[in-house]
Amino acid sequence: MVPASCSKCHRTTEIDVRQSINVALDPELKARVKDGSMFLWECPYCGQRNLARYQTLYHDPDAKLMVWLLPGEEQPPQAVEEAVKELEGYTLRRVKDVGELIEKVNIHDAGLEDSVLEMCKWVTRRELAAKNPAAATAALKFLRMEGADNELVMAFPLDGQMQVVNVGFNVYEDARGILLRNPAVRPAPGFAQVDAAWIEQFFR
Repeated sequence: MVPASCSKCHRTTEIDVRQSINVALDPELKARVKDGSMFLWECPYCGQRNLARYQTLYHDPDAKLMVWLLPGEEQPPQAVEEAVKELEGYTLRRVKDVGELIEKVNIHDAGLEDSVLEMCKWVTRRELAAKNPAAATAALKFLRMEGADNELVMAFPLDGQMQVVNVGFNVYEDARGILLRNPAVRPAPGFAQVDAAWIEQFFR
């Protein structure tokens, strides 16, 4: 139990949190992570539903995926970083908020690589910006793949509205080719943060 303050009435209460989410031990947790309900709590005083912000480690042993949710600028403990580097075949990621955690799980479930997808987003932002300069910094989020051609469905806020764009799988394949030609563009060992800021280090 940890203290949490309601965003509406500002009263404090104790809420249950999970500092570790192992979806092999409890498969139902995965659906709760993906729909966000794992991180919502209702204020007992005013009924407001709030987003809980806390540190947790998402672990899917079957998919060999670990995603550490560390709000703000928190860092994983060094001892843990060193221990997990030896996990063979694992994808290790660090994210700052619930939305990023959900996206990482969706990406992995779709059989995609998040580093390639960030390159794909980088290309897509530039294509969108050619029509609307405000889209140059659009915070694209991968939602799913759909259709026989495996189009990538992404959403992003623009001018106060949520927009959806379908990106051809050929763009993803082209992005993979770009990364293959640039071997220095690789996630760091340990719990790497792979996002828009990460890809912008290499391509501007």
